[in-house]
Amino acid sequence: MAEPDSRRVTLEDVARVAGVSSQTVSRVVNDHPYVSDDTRRRVQDAIRKLGYRPNRAARSLATQRSCMLGIVTYGIDHYGPAQMVTNVEQTAKARGYGVTLSTIQTLTPAEVRAAIDALGGSVVDGLVLITPVVGLRTADVMALCGDIPFVQIDTNLGAKLPSVVIDQHYGSRLATQHLLDLGHRRLCEISGPLYWHGALARHRSWIETLDAAGLEPGPHVEGDWTAASGYRAARQLLAQGASFTALVVGNDQMALGAIRALREHGLYVPQDVSVVGFDDIPEAAFFEPPLTTVRQNFAALGEQSVEYLVALIDNRNTPIHQRVLYPQLVVRQSTCPPRE
Repeated sequence: MAEPDSRRVTLEDVARVAGVSSQTVSRVVNDHPYVSDDTRRRVQDAIRKLGYRPNRAARSLATQRSCMLGIVTYGIDHYGPAQMVTNVEQTAKARGYGVTLSTIQTLTPAEVRAAIDALGGSVVDGLVLITPVVGLRTADVMALCGDIPFVQIDTNLGAKLPSVVIDQHYGSRLATQHLLDLGHRRLCEISGPLYWHGALARHRSWIETLDAAGLEPGPHVEGDWTAASGYRAARQLLAQGASFTALVVGNDQMALGAIRALREHGLYVPQDVSVVGFDDIPEAAFFEPPLTTVRQNFAALGEQSVEYLVALIDNRNTPIHQRVLYPQLVVRQSTCPPRE
């Protein structure tokens, strides 16, 4: 079947390619619940293939909504928040929503308020708040969002607000236990900045996992998520004479810097020191050696957050809860049993 020409793609074009009625396409675009999963997938595939953009003005008049979601994010220059924004945006667009973004430099009530105002306040149907660092209390978030439905991402585990998180504590336990299972007993850590919820959770889990094994944690150095800080932190550990056969690192970028510092010191990974990272960035499989790490499913995080937010928009009585996703360990060649 020939695809439509370069004119503006219409709802009828999508219906023709998907092999359904225009009414069915409208139901999918407006997230109507009474559409089968198979039909919904066919329509969404056709929307993506054709690059269809719903007529938001008409849809707004019909639904009394703006069909826009706002994203307020801190730390977008780092891998995790950047991936969260990308996946929230992709999922929102697939569900017929536009997205507008506001970045902040500090997670204070005043700056978040200014970011929400910059998004147009109640002009957006809902908000996704990417809040990875300490700074906002539950009462602050409720007051700032007012009657705008919202979902937090990357906040602390157990938050009593609508939120979707990846269990960082569990991920760090996977990484640390992997090294213990290999036979390592002298472990050091390079953490992320401990005012970040994720970094603090990973650090505490590292300590708790070693304590459960009856081991004293080795020295710990705090980095800032960058490869340069991982390099400096590893050099600091080596300079102070720390004796370790394994290194747990708060993210893959810092692990990259740490591996370089170890090599400059004449140590080989993993023969002399095993290294585990966190995130499973696309480049992790191509490090030398390929990096053992903890994979976070940012695509699922984006999907779950938008799904939850749309449910809150559609029904203000949707139960408030926290959705928890679990990371997985990816074992590559940067870890092996210790020589001793």
